[in-house]
Amino acid sequence: MVQIFSAVTRYTAIICICIYMILAFRSISDISKGKKRRIFYYECILITMIHVLYSITSYLKTNSVRVLLLCLICYVLLAIIVFIYCKIYPKSNKFLLTNIWLMISVSTIILIRISYTKALRQFIMGAFTLILTLAVPYVMSKIKCLRNYYYCYAALGILLLLVVLVIGDVTYGAKLSLDLGFISVQPSEFIKITYPMFIAGILYQNTTVKSLAITTVLAGIHIMILVLSRDLGSALIFSIVFLLMIFIATGRKMILLGGLLIGCAAACLGYLLFSHVQVRVAAWLNPWDIIDDSGYQIAQSIFAIGTGSLFGMGLYDGNPNYIPVAEQDFIFSAISEEMGGFFALALILLCFHTFVVMIKIAFKCNDEFYKLTCFGMAVLYGVQVFLTVGGAIKLIPSTGVTLPLISYGGSSLVSTLLMFSIIQGFNIYDKKEETIKQTIKQTTTE
Repeated sequence: MVQIFSAVTRYTAIICICIYMILAFRSISDISKGKKRRIFYYECILITMIHVLYSITSYLKTNSVRVLLLCLICYVLLAIIVFIYCKIYPKSNKFLLTNIWLMISVSTIILIRISYTKALRQFIMGAFTLILTLAVPYVMSKIKCLRNYYYCYAALGILLLLVVLVIGDVTYGAKLSLDLGFISVQPSEFIKITYPMFIAGILYQNTTVKSLAITTVLAGIHIMILVLSRDLGSALIFSIVFLLMIFIATGRKMILLGGLLIGCAAACLGYLLFSHVQVRVAAWLNPWDIIDDSGYQIAQSIFAIGTGSLFGMGLYDGNPNYIPVAEQDFIFSAISEEMGGFFALALILLCFHTFVVMIKIAFKCNDEFYKLTCFGMAVLYGVQVFLTVGGAIKLIPSTGVTLPLISYGGSSLVSTLLMFSIIQGFNIYDKKEETIKQTIKQTTTE
């Protein structure tokens, strides 16, 4: 009976998430507000079905009441947060909210499967942050000079990275985190918020040679410290964000081309200088020859994805724990094995849709600072998803970055939720500013 319910859940969940994605992409087309509202309600129903079905399956497979309680509490909290958010901020982007809801739901289910303790920690961090994010757009509406503190954003980012470089804990050959005793924090995750804000703050008014030079120097210091800390995954992300933000601000194709060439040269230099990069490249090129050593992780990832095939083994019927650090770097492989290739593909489309929504919000902003900041955060999110999924499927060498909102990692979860709430704040506040300007203009004309 349990196996039958598990099989029904597996196929039903795939159908639900595929319908969800069809509706999601339908929502970004030019349709009426009434249709968008109906799509939003349908998406909420589909998320509920996926979460409830997998929650019951988890309970049946484990016979653990605590597993069922955590799943249900997570669902109730997320549903309440989305409801309150829509009531407080009626002009917020509802589809960004539902995407976050679905990603956290999938994350909770698969993390409970891998490690209940880690899932509980992730839930606690997420719960506090979600409650905090309710206030972020309101606070942003009261602070009218965010754009003026760009040097503070840059100084804070550089200072935190220097602290990690000097006293940070080493994880897999790189200095990534600070041990605060009761919690371990990865500052580079939070700098992903301040980094695009400092670039936008300098460039939104003008793109003179002086402005570009200052931006390049400050961004280069960020990236250089990350390289010295051997956090090459974050260094790569920051480099791409810097390059694309400069391109959007200036519109100069030669800057983009030159940046790409410098990036390729830097990648080759990094391969020559860092032994752990050589190991990852060797594992990427041919993991089978070194499967007992450095190729084991990527080999197990490929095995997991292949074993899951299109429809998956079923929740608790696979072996995701065979993949080292599956809950972080290779969460995509664990999902592919147990929930299926179709579900995993839909998850990629979900991340892509989230990226598209963020880009649309950016280019709808009338304020240039809001536009550049939203664009930078969108690129940051999109690149991180590409690096994580690409590493898991052996498209590119593994970079050791997490899948936002889905992988285990408190710092990543908190910073990503804050980033999304800031984007919502820009979206809401920019619309209000534009409405006020139009009202003043009409009054003046009359």
